[in-house]
Amino acid sequence: MEKIISANSYFWHAVYVKSRAEKKAQTELQFQEIETFLPLQRKLRQWSDRKKWVETPLISGYLFVQASRKEYDLILQSNYVVSYVRFEGKAAIIPDTQIEYLKLMLKQDNSKIEITREKLKPGQMIEVVAGPLIGLKGKLQKIKGKNKVAIELEQLGCSAMVEIQIEDIKSI
Repeated sequence: MEKIISANSYFWHAVYVKSRAEKKAQTELQFQEIETFLPLQRKLRQWSDRKKWVETPLISGYLFVQASRKEYDLILQSNYVVSYVRFEGKAAIIPDTQIEYLKLMLKQDNSKIEITREKLKPGQMIEVVAGPLIGLKGKLQKIKGKNKVAIELEQLGCSAMVEIQIEDIKSI
């Protein structure tokens, strides 16, 4: 049975934005009262004369928008939005739980998160059973050292490399 979606239903989508324009796109869409989420992380940047902490997008080139069908075209009219991330020809819907997991990961100050666009081979499904990311489920892509694992976020076409103890995950 096909799911009926009304014009007033709101879903999270990922959009591609112009190079280095994630914050500008977010500001422009928020001004139009469209809910956005731009995952940012603090990084120490080195210039020739100084070092400075800056907030950079966790996933460069992407912005998450929560919109109904009515706002779909309005988002594409933004000066900074290039297109929607598509899956099977339609704008990919990002489950609310994945947005919440991204927010949860970013709240963990001691967790270093790396995002990679590397296409990884499919692996086993895992669940985090202890620690600050408890409840996170995904495909285990890679184990790097004693406490780094890559977890696939399928809707985005990328993987998150997070520091977590191997004993804090189990296969499901």
